This record gives sequence, structure tokens and C-alpha cells, in this order.
Amino acid sequence: MKAVHFGAGNIGRGFVGLLLHEGGYDLVFSDVSAALVAAINDASSYTVHEVGEGGVDKQVTNFRAIDSSVDAESLVDEIATADVVTTAVGPTILKFVAPHIVAGLALRDPSLAPLQIMACENAIGATDQLREHVIELSGESWDALASRAVFANTAVDRIVPAQAQGGVDVTVEPFYEWAIERGPFGDAPPHIPGAHFVDDLEPYIERKLFTVNTGHATTAYFGAQAGVERISDALADPAIAAKVEAALEETSALLVQKHELDAGVQGEYRATILRRFRNDALPDTVWRVGRQPLRKLSRHERFVGPAAEAIERGLSVDALVAAMAAALEFQDAEDAQAVELQQLLRERDAEALTAEVTGLDAGHPLFGRIVEIVAARQAALSA
Repeated sequence: MKAVHFGAGNIGRGFVGLLLHEGGYDLVFSDVSAALVAAINDASSYTVHEVGEGGVDKQVTNFRAIDSSVDAESLVDEIATADVVTTAVGPTILKFVAPHIVAGLALRDPSLAPLQIMACENAIGATDQLREHVIELSGESWDALASRAVFANTAVDRIVPAQAQGGVDVTVEPFYEWAIERGPFGDAPPHIPGAHFVDDLEPYIERKLFTVNTGHATTAYFGAQAGVERISDALADPAIAAKVEAALEETSALLVQKHELDAGVQGEYRATILRRFRNDALPDTVWRVGRQPLRKLSRHERFVGPAAEAIERGLSVDALVAAMAAALEFQDAEDAQAVELQQLLRERDAEALTAEVTGLDAGHPLFGRIVEIVAARQAALSA
């Protein structure tokens, strides 16, 4: 069996690639970093180091890498004969993955089983997005494509911090979750030990996005505000921990009401997430987690997404709004979005900026709350 994985970075090697290897797949990594591709091809194995309670070292073998920017032909040939294609590149990069998949499907032997495609991204419906790009580029109908490719959405969760430079080993936390929608595969799902297949993926995606991602980013922005470097150290501060817990209580209230989750089970899940963030063996920083604040403040992301639905349902959003206010203060000269956000705060009026960044209509009940914190940040900058 063979799997082609787009994105040979830390998540690709330390999470998705690892589980595919454990499922018996030969791995073909695709990336645009010549140095990373060379390092992978120079190694006969790499180690995934799980750090923290219960962590073990795991070896990955039987892999190779292709630089898709210079050898697209080889990549397309690999896709044409693969069993599985996965991605961990970021939702905005999926449109650049699609042409390779289209080309690979065009070469695929009709006698082969349909190619099983899963986008493993921090986004709702990421595989649907990839499928739409493929359909648009191929000019085929969905029915025509379905005989050669199966697309299934996923929800993925594992903390993989920034790594030391050099080598291809990866440090990760012991915990992981990979939920995959069962329906598209019929009676022939891919063999991925550790992944679990579910009939309704939306609760898993939103539970993860509105708990793990919301909580992680909230910790990062309050930590940066307090001048704390590491995520685990930020949560060691009782004041920051209380703010993060309050934000997650608000998202939990939404999840329980919307998806009819058991409140006790969701409370246990929330506690597990906070324990993971407190893992001081993970060298994770507020700067890594807080980067790209404009994306994180957009309409369907980890703050505005749950806050908009919560306020529509009459639920409290005070802690989420406070977290967004902290995000507006995030400054990192090495992060282009952080720099752009501070520039926009100086150039736009509060209402225009709120609409542009959050995607909310002026009539939405959350809009005015965000305008207030934007105006407050602008006042602080001009003082």
C-alpha cells in the first residue's frame, strides 16, 4: 500500500505520516522545501519523540520525498498509483495541491480502487474544499469523479510545537485524535490504526476547533500580553488560566446546546485539553501558537465562529470577546499577519476594520461588541 502526503513538515511527519506508517503504507512526502526534501531522502528512518506522561519514541521507515516545485511529474506518477492521499499544508494551500491530484487521477488505471483523499487541516470541511478545487480544474462532474476518487473530511488533533533546526526527527505530545467521516468509504475504509471513523463528523470538528484551537490561541494571546514565552508557563499563571477556562466554558456551552453533547463529558474533554496545554515537556511558545491573528479572527475560525453562534443563541460571550481583545494586542515582528493587523488598526476606522477582519455584518449582535474592543485598542495605540 502507498500513501502520498502533501506537507512534509512537523505535523506531516509527526502525526499523519506516523499513523499512515503504522497502517502499513509506504510514504511519499511532497513538499516545496528543497532542504527538507533532501533531509528526508538522506534519512533511512526518523523518530517521533512523544514527550510528557506516557510518551514513547516511535520509528518511521519506508518513506521518500519529492520536491513538487521541481519534479511534479514524479509526484503525479506516485499519485496515479497511490491508495491514499493526505494533506497537512493549511487550508489556503489546498488549491495548489489540487492540480497534482487532477493530473494523477487522469493517469490512474481504471481497474484500481478509487483514490482515498483526506485533507487533515484545522478547518471545517477542508476535504470538501479540496474536492471543489479538483472538480473545477478537472471539468468533471462529481459523479464522474467518484469512480476514481473518494473524498472524506477529517478532524485532527495533536500538538506539534516548533522544532529545533536540523534533522527530520519530530517532538510531539502523546495525545492525538484523528476522526474521519465513514460514509464516503462505504465498506472499504483506509487502514489507519489509531484513527476512528464516525458517521457525523461535524461535532468532532467543532469540538476540537472550539476547544483545542480556541483554548490554545487564548492562552497564547493572554500569555503574550503578560510577557510570558511558553504556553505551559502561561497556564501556570492563575490569572491567565482563569481567562482561558472562562473562554472554554463559553464554547462548551455552545457545543453542548448545539450538538446535544453531554455536559459532563464535554467538561472532562475540556479538562483534558487544559492538561495537555500544561505539558511543560513541550517546548511550545505563545509566538508559534499566536501567529496569523488575522486568520484566527476571521468569520469561521476559533473566536468569531463560536462567539457569533453563541450570542445568536443568547449565550454569554464575554470571555471570548476578552480573548479577541488580547489577540488585537498581539505583536510579533516575524509574523506578517501580526504586523499587518497592527498597521490596519492604525489605518482603518473601527467599524470598517471589524467588518474586514471578522466578516460579520454590521447588524450581527456580535459586531458592536468587537467594534468596542477594536476602538479601545486603537485608542491605546494613539495615546
